[in-house]
Amino acid sequence: MNISSAIAVSALAFCLLIGHSQAKDVVYAVNCGGEAHTDSHGVHYSKDKLTEGTTSDFGRRMSIARASSDDQILYQTERYHFKTFSYTVPLNREGNYVLVLKFAEVYFAGAYQKVFDVHLNGEPVVSELDIFDRVGKGVALDDYVPFSIKSGQLDINGNVMQFDGKLTVSFVHGSADNPKCNAFYILRGSMDEVPRLPEVTAEPPVEEEEEEEEEEDVQQREERRQERQQENKGPQSSFQKKSGKPKRNPYESESGSWITPFVMAVAVVIPLVFCLCRY
Repeated sequence: MNISSAIAVSALAFCLLIGHSQAKDVVYAVNCGGEAHTDSHGVHYSKDKLTEGTTSDFGRRMSIARASSDDQILYQTERYHFKTFSYTVPLNREGNYVLVLKFAEVYFAGAYQKVFDVHLNGEPVVSELDIFDRVGKGVALDDYVPFSIKSGQLDINGNVMQFDGKLTVSFVHGSADNPKCNAFYILRGSMDEVPRLPEVTAEPPVEEEEEEEEEEDVQQREERRQERQQENKGPQSSFQKKSGKPKRNPYESESGSWITPFVMAVAVVIPLVFCLCRY
């Protein structure tokens, strides 16, 4: 085995080791609105068994940008509700944790159409979340919330409260539409151990590309039709047939219009004169 091959094998082994370590430190993971799934980092997400709200796989209609092929499903299924809904997670060990929230806007194509909050044991950790405004439509978005548990207390960004061994992740109804979540997991560790999504690119999702192409085709067809109509609107020559029902010339029969009344008058007058002469 040459040096380059050895380096490649070592790098692969290191990546597998890191992935296994991350998966081992995940204490809870759920694929919201979907079935059980193991992602590209080895994290096993359980099937969503929550009964609040509605599940949806509408996102399967498109490819989610920033997400690998193995992780598409985590952003394509979701749970939403017309009011606040929550997941309750038992946590018994002290330590540092990171809540990783996964979102993708798969329906709305504009900002301020869906805006909601996320709370952790009643403490706001994500405020006025507008997924489209952050990354656009059909693009994966991960939000990270570090917290710690120590001596029966929950510490979230310096806000300390009593902790009873249950962590409640709430998706809170906000100023527009319904709160939702595509997936989330809780890692026992630090932010440095959490895998990150690649940077956002300007490349739109597949579904939108198809829609834009259809709109362009329709527009081009309409422009060609208007051009043909414009070409056909030139001055008509004397031998060209006009379209539509021919109009009657109001003057074409005026020269003979007196004959019929005259004949009718004569036909009435002659018998009358004949009868008067007899008397």
